[in-house]
Amino acid sequence: MAKAIKKTKKKKVIQAVSHGHAYIQATFNNTIVSVTDQQGNVLGWASAGMVGFKGPKKATPYAAQLIVKKVLDNIKQYGLKDVNIFVKGIGGGREGAIRAFNGNGLNVLSIKDVTPIPHNGCRPSKRRRC
Repeated sequence: MAKAIKKTKKKKVIQAVSHGHAYIQATFNNTIVSVTDQQGNVLGWASAGMVGFKGPKKATPYAAQLIVKKVLDNIKQYGLKDVNIFVKGIGGGREGAIRAFNGNGLNVLSIKDVTPIPHNGCRPSKRRRC
């Protein structure tokens, strides 16, 4: 009989990140918040479904507040202090998430709206013949 070899995993080293980016995607149906470091590596993320909301309650400002709280609890070990916020979408959770970042002890350096806006849009289909 062959002996089972026990594999040992390397312990994950947690780097201290003092400055990061927060991305808020606020749609009519859901709100998703993810926090990254300066290079774009995701430190943590959460959505309204992860917090326990279902249906139309997922896009509310209260849900966005709880989402931010959950994300910040998950990334507490990194020691994040300053954050730049990038907001995408026109959902109800936009303002609530921004206020929650400010209210939970993070220093908000800037807020930028990165919602995609079509300049001229797609080409319309040709006219219908009678």
